[in-house]
Amino acid sequence: MGETTSEGSSADLMVDLIISLDGYASAEGWPGWWGLEGPEYLAWLGEEGEKGYTFLLGANTYRVMSSMSEEAAAEDSEFSEEEGASLTGLAAVPKVVFSSTLPAPLTWPNSILVTGDAVQAVRELKRTAAGPLSTLGSLSLCRSLLTAGLVDRFRLVVFPVITGRTGRERIYDGYPDVALEMVESRTFDGRLQLLEYVPTVLSGPPGSGPT
Repeated sequence: MGETTSEGSSADLMVDLIISLDGYASAEGWPGWWGLEGPEYLAWLGEEGEKGYTFLLGANTYRVMSSMSEEAAAEDSEFSEEEGASLTGLAAVPKVVFSSTLPAPLTWPNSILVTGDAVQAVRELKRTAAGPLSTLGSLSLCRSLLTAGLVDRFRLVVFPVITGRTGRERIYDGYPDVALEMVESRTFDGRLQLLEYVPTVLSGPPGSGPT
């Protein structure tokens, strides 16, 4: 019926997303993290930042995040201290950016530009990378990597909001059918829910026929 998405590669790849309860990545007029980030969640983000991930992202996420990182480093930044530290810290993290439109060289420190096929490039990265890989935003990239069977972990942090009217960037549109085996769950600040799964891409509903 299906196959686990890991290809037995040396470097694990995690799709890592924040999401509203109704499946959006962001919402018009709402602040980042829907204004619900708390000290426990922010401390966990800091711990995750020390695990040696190489981040994978597309052009749109690169433009947004590099701009926010630069703004957070400015003296008159409007970001909170915790937000600013999280954003500026991304400059020191290795990043691989997949785009056929961004000009080289990239200006955000520690960013490598890949102009070819992202799926093939990530397949090679999984074979050769010394440490773990994780996506950063980049919904279409996440969908492509999952569909290609390259994802070892699928992790969500679910924020307790429904943004049916203002929600933007529906996360699951265009996904294949996927079975999820939960391997971790945790609650932050009494309101945010972390859910981590091993994903298995399915050819159809269970019992509908052979793969």
